[in-house]
Amino acid sequence: MNIIDQISKEFNEFLIQTFNVDHQLIDTFNFDLNIDPAKHEFGDINANCAMMLARQQKANPREIATQIKDNFIHAHVEKIEVAGPGFLNIFLTNGAYQKLTEQLFEQKENFFKPDNLKKKNFNIEFVSANPTGPLHFGHGRGGIIGDVLGNILTFLGHSVTKEFYINDAGSQIQKLGKSFKIRCQQVVGLEKKLPEDAYHGQYLLDLAKDALEQYGKDVLQKEEIFFQDYAKEKLLNQVKITLASYGITFDEYFSEKSLHNAGLVQKALAFLDSHDHLFEKEGAVWFKSTAFGDDKDRVIKKSSGELTYVSSDIAYMVNKNKRGFDHLIMILGHDHHSYAVRLEGLRQALELGIPLDVILYQLVKMKESGELVRMSKRTGKIITLDDIIATVGKDVARFFYLNRKADAQLEFDLDLAMKKTEENPVYYVQYAYVRTKSILEKAKFEEYLTEVDEGDAKYINQPEHFLLKKIVSLKQILQNIEWNFQTHILAYYLIELANAFHKYYSKNRVIDPASPTVSRGRLLLIAELKNTFELCLDLLGISKPERM
Repeated sequence: MNIIDQISKEFNEFLIQTFNVDHQLIDTFNFDLNIDPAKHEFGDINANCAMMLARQQKANPREIATQIKDNFIHAHVEKIEVAGPGFLNIFLTNGAYQKLTEQLFEQKENFFKPDNLKKKNFNIEFVSANPTGPLHFGHGRGGIIGDVLGNILTFLGHSVTKEFYINDAGSQIQKLGKSFKIRCQQVVGLEKKLPEDAYHGQYLLDLAKDALEQYGKDVLQKEEIFFQDYAKEKLLNQVKITLASYGITFDEYFSEKSLHNAGLVQKALAFLDSHDHLFEKEGAVWFKSTAFGDDKDRVIKKSSGELTYVSSDIAYMVNKNKRGFDHLIMILGHDHHSYAVRLEGLRQALELGIPLDVILYQLVKMKESGELVRMSKRTGKIITLDDIIATVGKDVARFFYLNRKADAQLEFDLDLAMKKTEENPVYYVQYAYVRTKSILEKAKFEEYLTEVDEGDAKYINQPEHFLLKKIVSLKQILQNIEWNFQTHILAYYLIELANAFHKYYSKNRVIDPASPTVSRGRLLLIAELKNTFELCLDLLGISKPERM
C-alpha cells in the first residue's frame, strides 16, 4: 500500500468514526489524485465526501467540509481547503512525495498492482474471424483491444486465456471448399466460373497454384472435404502469421467443429428444450430470445434441418463454463449488438452463473491526404491487416487502432501514421522513453551521480511533484481498466505521461554539477519514469527502442 492509499484509508476511517457511515457509502466517495496541470491550485487530492454526506447528515455540505478540514490530521497532509459548495482540496507535504519516490523505487512494477486482488479466471475471445480469407483491416481494432486487455488483467494478477474461435463448421466452410475447387480447376485451364456468392479473392487463386504444385492435376480427383480442409488450414495458418506479426499470440484456437463432433451442441439444445426455452414454428426450431430482452426470437434449426451458428454458440458457452472460467469477455464489431443481447439471453437460459461482458467496437475508416479512403478490392487500396502492418509497422498499427474509445468510430490517418516525427503519437512516446534512457546513460559518466537509490528520495522537491503524481496515477488507470475494460485509457495516459515529462525536462536540469543533491533526486525520478514507460509499452505490446 503506497502513501496515497494509506492517506485514503485513514481518511475513510475518520469519516466512518466521525459521521457513523458504512463502507458501502464510503465506496461511493471520490478521493482523486489531481493530475490536471491547469488545476494545480486545487491541491493534490480532491474529495467530494462532504457533498455526498450532506443528505445523510441533513447538514450543509460546507459545514461538513469545514468540520473535516478542522479535524482530519495526517503527517503527510500539509493543509486542507474547502472550495465551492463543499469540495475538499487536500495538499500533501513534500515528505509525502519523497515517500512515494522511495516506494516506487522499492516496489518497482508491483507498485501499480492491487493490494488485495480478488483473482479471476478470464476467457477473452476476440478476432475469431472466419478462416475463409485474410484478416481485414477492421479486425486490427478488435485484436488490439483484446490483446491489451489480456495483458493488463494478467499483469494485475488474474488468470487470462486469450481465445480465437474458429468457425470451421457450416455453410461458409462448404462455400470456401467449392470456391477453392473452382480456382484449382481454373488453374489447370478448365472453363469454370465462380458463382456470385463465392469467395472471389486473389488469395484462393494463389492457394490453388500452391495446391497444384504440391499435388499436380490429381488434386481435382479429391473429395469435397479435402478442398474445405486444405483451404481452411492454409488460411487459418496465414491468419496466425498475420496475428504474430501484429504482436498477438492466442492461448487457444477453439474449433467450432469440435463442439458438433463431441455431441455438445445437441446436448445443450436438449437442455434448453427441457427447460421450455425452445419452440417449433413453420418447421423450424426457435429460441425464446424475447423472454430475455431480445427484439425477436431466434432460429436455432432451420426447416431444412440445418443448424444455425447460434446453436454452436450455445454449446460454446457451456464449454467455457465447464473449463473453469469465471468471467467471459467477447470482443465483437458494432454490428453484433443484437447478437450480444442474444448471447446474454442464452447465458441466462443455460443457467450459467459466470458473467458475460461483450465489448462492441465501431468501424475503422482510413484517411489519406485528408480524404477518407474507400476500402475495396477493386480500388487496390489497403484492405488487409497485413497491408497496414507492412505500411506503417506493428507499433504504429497497434497504437493507432487503440487510440480511441471502442464505441467511437476510428479514423486511421495514414499520413500521420507514416510520419517519423513527434507529430506521430507513437514516436512521441517512444522518444520520451529514449530520452530517459539517454539521461541515465549520460549520468554514468558523472562521479557524483553513481549508485542513485531510494535514499536519494530526500532530494525530491516541488518541481518533481506533478510528474510523480502522473506516474503514481497509473495504478488507478490500470484498476479502472480492470473494471470497465476501456483499454484506450492506457494509450491516452502514455501520451499524457510523455507530455508531462517533456514539459518537466524543458524547465528542470537533471544533470547539474552545481547542484549534485538535486541532480540525484531528479535522476532517481527519471529512472522511475523510465520503468513506467517500459511497463506501459510492454502492456500495449509496443517496442522499446534503444535510440531514435
